[in-house]
Amino acid sequence: MYAGYRAALGRRLMRVPLREEEAMNVSAFHVRNGIFYVLVVLFAVIVAGMGDVPVEVPFSVIAVLAIVFGLLGLVLVILAARLKAPRIEKTFFILTGASAAGTPIFAVLHNLVYGLFIIWFGEGFWETHTGGDEPVFFILAVLVCPALFLIGTVGSIVLIVKSRIAKQATVA
Repeated sequence: MYAGYRAALGRRLMRVPLREEEAMNVSAFHVRNGIFYVLVVLFAVIVAGMGDVPVEVPFSVIAVLAIVFGLLGLVLVILAARLKAPRIEKTFFILTGASAAGTPIFAVLHNLVYGLFIIWFGEGFWETHTGGDEPVFFILAVLVCPALFLIGTVGSIVLIVKSRIAKQATVA
């Protein structure tokens, strides 16, 4: 665990005033973790909304949630990269944020490339060359990014739980 973060946490528990940089660091960690939790909930809602649920979710709601999901992923990447944290912690949070940001980007690129190739090469281009659809960005948006998001999420949750256990052990 980052030593400055641990020192700031210890001072906070002993009711000693935090230095300004420590207070910024502690709040930034909380913001990063909060954004991470919101991303996990959004991912679950988006996946549930696209599946077979008894309630019909309009496409516009899914689209707005996907845009928010991508933007929060970008914010998570920036926060994780700027915070002074252990390398493995940064890696998992950046992986989670980058895959969250990549999912809607690759979905839009899939549709953009599909449409542009039809405009440039004619209506029958995809049927004659790939069997009906643009595969690269589709696979990235539907398989690769969600899988990387799950890997990053599990790793981040393990590290968060591990740091909370370590924090409780130092308090007791």
